[in-house]
Amino acid sequence: MTSRIKIAVAGAQGHMGCAVISILATDPAFTHVGSFGRTGSKGDGFIDRATALEAADVILDFSAASAATELAGLCAEKGRPALVIGTTGFEPEEVARIGEAARRVPIVRSGNFSIGVNMLVGLVAQVADKFPAEAWDVEVLEAHHRRKIDAPSGTALMLGEAAARGRGVSLASVERRGRDGITGERSVGEIGFSVLRGGGIVGEHSVLFAAGEEVVTLSHSSLDRGMFARGALAAARWIVGRAPGEYDMQDVLGLSSKF
Repeated sequence: MTSRIKIAVAGAQGHMGCAVISILATDPAFTHVGSFGRTGSKGDGFIDRATALEAADVILDFSAASAATELAGLCAEKGRPALVIGTTGFEPEEVARIGEAARRVPIVRSGNFSIGVNMLVGLVAQVADKFPAEAWDVEVLEAHHRRKIDAPSGTALMLGEAAARGRGVSLASVERRGRDGITGERSVGEIGFSVLRGGGIVGEHSVLFAAGEEVVTLSHSSLDRGMFARGALAAARWIVGRAPGEYDMQDVLGLSSKF
């Protein structure tokens, strides 16, 4: 019988942490060795971070960008455990530090663990490759609940990166993250982001390809956080035994391509 994968959960008090823990309790492939959150967090199943680093085969992180970056560094120092990061809102220097940590341990980092969203990412890259920037504008629209602290969402940025990748440019060189006042005409090749926050919206994402006479819209709606939790656990199952490196859900799902 295959031994169970030992999982610890960081950010266990958040919505995603709670969703992962709930599913862990019913999946025979895993053993939940404990959870940890903010310093001093207590409750059933809570352990300290040092214990988690020793006990787990994989840590699932849904905490905050600074905490996830620090955790990646600690995993790298020890050479274990593997890390699955679902946290978003990273600064460029934090992304670089996680990339450095991935030279020592395997890390899956994704702004969204949904299978449907990751299929959408691939489709967006393919459409962007076929629709020339001179004729087709790209706008990424996203909506989330009022408690989300970063904008645009990690998923929106994934979709923007996919569109930029399909066009062979960097997102940083063409992105537009907001419009206000007298903005002037839209620049050719610009990839725009529009953000809505309110109520209990789990997650809505659309990518509009708008030409002069027609609009093509690719979209995804999240109905329950359970799908993200199941995707994160699929990543945890996949990453065990992998070589050090930084991976994403395209790798986990076998969807990586020239895009």
